[in-house]
Amino acid sequence: MIVASARDARTLLEHHFRHVSGERLAVLHLGPDRRMLACDESDIAPGASVMLPIREIIAAALRRDARGLILAHNHPSGDPGPSAADIAATRALARVAASLDIRLHDHLIFAGSECRSLRALGLL
Repeated sequence: MIVASARDARTLLEHHFRHVSGERLAVLHLGPDRRMLACDESDIAPGASVMLPIREIIAAALRRDARGLILAHNHPSGDPGPSAADIAATRALARVAASLDIRLHDHLIFAGSECRSLRALGLL
């Protein structure tokens, strides 16, 4: 499947966050043509904010020879707005990925039926 837009990513990922009571992180690994190579997901410990496991994300991308990534996580609170920690962690991952010729295309935040794109918000 080609993931050409945030809308494509939302459609592909939204079922990963439905009916989930805790926080979850999903990472799409994309080839040079934006074809999905894999999707990794992991649950985040209760009470923990999303601290992106940058080393693990990059290691998985390199193993798959990914050229692009799309992150997504949910906010069980119901507020899809990115926190300052979400923005800082996303930008740190984008810098590391870019140094390895991997593009972070977007970071989506799901909350209930809503979804926000950090790229669309101008934060990435």
